[in-house]
Amino acid sequence: MGESPDPSRAPFGDGPPLEAPEETPSLPSAALAGGAAATRAAPAGAAGYREIWTLAWPVLLAQILASGVSLVDIAMVGRLRPDDVAAVGYATQFFFLSQSVLLAVGFACVALMARAIGAGDRDRARRALAASLEVALVSAAIVIVAVLAAPRPLLALLGAEPAVIDATVPYLRLVLGSSALLAVSLTLESAMRADRNTRTPMRIAAVVAAVKVALNAVLIFGAAGFPRLELVGAGLATVISQVIGLALFAREVARAPASSPLALRARDFAHAGGALREVVRLALPSVGERLAMNLALLAYFRVLAEYGTVAIAAYTVGIRILSFSWMPGIAFGAAAATLVGQALGAGAPAEARRAGWRTLRLALGVAVGLGAACALAREPLAGLFTQDAATTRTLGPFLLCLALAQPFLQAHFALGGAHRGAGDTMTPFVAAALGNWALRVPLACWFAFVLHADLVWVWYALLLDHLARSAWLARSFRRERWRAARPVLAGPGASIR
Repeated sequence: MGESPDPSRAPFGDGPPLEAPEETPSLPSAALAGGAAATRAAPAGAAGYREIWTLAWPVLLAQILASGVSLVDIAMVGRLRPDDVAAVGYATQFFFLSQSVLLAVGFACVALMARAIGAGDRDRARRALAASLEVALVSAAIVIVAVLAAPRPLLALLGAEPAVIDATVPYLRLVLGSSALLAVSLTLESAMRADRNTRTPMRIAAVVAAVKVALNAVLIFGAAGFPRLELVGAGLATVISQVIGLALFAREVARAPASSPLALRARDFAHAGGALREVVRLALPSVGERLAMNLALLAYFRVLAEYGTVAIAAYTVGIRILSFSWMPGIAFGAAAATLVGQALGAGAPAEARRAGWRTLRLALGVAVGLGAACALAREPLAGLFTQDAATTRTLGPFLLCLALAQPFLQAHFALGGAHRGAGDTMTPFVAAALGNWALRVPLACWFAFVLHADLVWVWYALLLDHLARSAWLARSFRRERWRAARPVLAGPGASIR
């Protein structure tokens, strides 16, 4: 954003003009984006459905771009040796670990900045951003040092063969090392979304995606006279595309007026002591939430292994389809986070409540369409990812389960964003732990190892997980305990109460 609300200002200028006195989202949608914006006032007023959608669709598109690049990336690497494909898989696990921590810091940044922007306190918002940047960079450095200090033993611990380890280490150093760049990009993207600009991250994500794909073609395969670098080329393409994304972001920050909450100054870092503690406090439950989910996915994968290779293949294909289906939920959760946070900052908890419920209704409307598509087009969807008849037959019940889960899945993403925007990161953590470790994993184990039931029952343990999470978050939001989670920065250097 800038001083002019003209969205045609190019190429990476202002966010969309707001058509109602409301707020915006703030969850990083793609791993590579950023931007800066001048503060838009956040007067108390009911967030309309059009406003919510205006905030959500750029996040959705950025998510699609990121996932599309990931698919293109693996398709290009797939033309190399099998060891190279496996290397990408192993390196990705460590990259996801770093990204999970950085996303958690982004959630904290959104909660603090949206509240401050809603209250009209731009100095407080800048201190929160400064603290978030510091925590993100330190977190990235810890992960980078911990993994790259002994990458070979860690890869061996995951079961990688010696040839795969040799292929993975150079690629891992490039990709994981670039997470320092990602730390800045994700945090600044979160700040921009807290300031109600969702289109600039989308535009920069599009540029980064195009650069990444083009560099893959040049550096992996040695096009246009460049040397053929194969997997190392893919790693270099990732680093260079992230550098470009960060440069575009820096350009937006440099253009931000002095009144913007993104216009950082040295004194914002000097007075960020209290905010540092609050960022860590808000981020830790989100880290725990992602850890609980990732460990549960590993346990669930182990249960599926009891049903043989076809079950694993069906789940591998199905989870790719699932990853696309949850993108609208992420986008609506992003919108809810800033709408709720800014409304609370403006002293309008009733508007925060209405924003949360309206976002949920939109998410449920999308869930109906997605559910119908999954239910009625099971075979065509399966055919996009596999030609194996046995895998297609096994995938059918999974896609039906996914269709039934859509309302619950979209709901817990949207309501999770609403809680995080209010500064309540603990409730989403509890919901994830409950759904995964009280239902999905125990039920899957019971069906597989005790009852020796058909595979479809293991699929439906996943459905109960999403149902429990959405029910827990809906109950919490209705009871409004999130109103007590009020991250408030006092004066410069003061702690947050």
